[in-house]
Amino acid sequence: MAPKFSPFKDTLWYATAPEAPQTRPLLGEVTADVCIVGAGYSGLTTALELARQGVSVVVLEREEIGFGGSGRNAGHCTPTFTHYSLPELHKVLGAPWAERLIHRQTRANDKVSEMIARYGIDCEWEQNGYVQGALFPSHLKTLERQVESYNAVGARTRLLDRDEVREVTGSARFYGGWMHEEAGGLNALAYARGLGRAVLSEGGQIYTGSGVTGCDREDQAWVVKTQRGSVRAEKVIYTTGAYTVAGWPRLDQTFRIMRVFVAATQPLSPASQAVVLPKRTTIQDGRGDIYVYKYNRENRIVASMFPMGARGRDPAYTRKVLSDRLKWLHPDLREELRWEFFWYGELDMQRRTVPRLYGLAPGVVAMTGLSGRGVPTGSMIGGILSDWAMGVPEADLDLRLEPLSRQPHYMRIAPQAALRGYRLRDGLRALRQRAPLPPHA
Repeated sequence: MAPKFSPFKDTLWYATAPEAPQTRPLLGEVTADVCIVGAGYSGLTTALELARQGVSVVVLEREEIGFGGSGRNAGHCTPTFTHYSLPELHKVLGAPWAERLIHRQTRANDKVSEMIARYGIDCEWEQNGYVQGALFPSHLKTLERQVESYNAVGARTRLLDRDEVREVTGSARFYGGWMHEEAGGLNALAYARGLGRAVLSEGGQIYTGSGVTGCDREDQAWVVKTQRGSVRAEKVIYTTGAYTVAGWPRLDQTFRIMRVFVAATQPLSPASQAVVLPKRTTIQDGRGDIYVYKYNRENRIVASMFPMGARGRDPAYTRKVLSDRLKWLHPDLREELRWEFFWYGELDMQRRTVPRLYGLAPGVVAMTGLSGRGVPTGSMIGGILSDWAMGVPEADLDLRLEPLSRQPHYMRIAPQAALRGYRLRDGLRALRQRAPLPPHA
């Protein structure tokens, strides 16, 4: 039985993105050098890289372009790592893999900007930076270390003092902040659909409504089967992440799904825009139980949080939490907020949530673990997967090829437990440092 994913058409992006390029289900057998399963950022950027090098490529998608996390995420494009600091990543991955992945990720927005410009993708791209706020005095030390480590690898970041962070964000709640000047934001689904059009323009093929039912070795080739057709290819790449359905045995056991919700207000008035994110940055409030928000093209606030208890489950209460938190951060905001869009997405969480490249069989790989920074990570990962498909030796790839591994049973509860732990830690921190707590914290 296929898993049930959150409704896709509830998203703001579905209501506002340009139309998807015309595609159809796969009927009969086609051949290609490479078959890619999943038409999200990872699959589409891989297909684009390969097609531009003259490789024949077919992309198969069970639903439609961008149906998964690529069409549901909040549209933040911050080329950092969510779950690890750079020194921690060195310990987790080791040399040379950490250095290689850090270089790819921290330069990912260069890739995003280049593809948007090259293919004229209409996706609300704004590169106005990202701020991580400091709600506790002690947090400034952590942010100072982030400035040092990210700038050492070529990123443009800086520490904001209390006056600067207020000028940039419009909020006087922060003791300071970390500004990543290269970060941006976009319409998530519009970007995915634009990548799809780019793939087609370069000669790649995309078949939607074509869920993969299996993949078998036949006569020196892989045959990827769908309900009504098949692709015969030399190499196969799975990029379905949290939206994996069948396709390859036990691939859906390499992660545990964690949900996130995103909401969008009505377009805010000019007076409100003057006191909430006047520089149109993306902001994360600095708590472990995160609250992240930015504007879209229509000047709606697009905010995201993780469900916890009634938050995320009770619509009225959830909207109250979102409004109270925003007005606590911006007490000069007088406009009544109406959260006109509300939707969910699924994340592929792992014990070690960093991009993972699994060797499934000779000529077959899978990619998971993009959760938390999906736009930049999915955009840069195509370069790594296309390198693999073009025959770059394993030792020279920017991700280590590893065997398929099943997530431990405790991962069913670990993400939520960690979230509650972060909330408790922040509460104790606020108490010790006499810092105010936001409502519903």
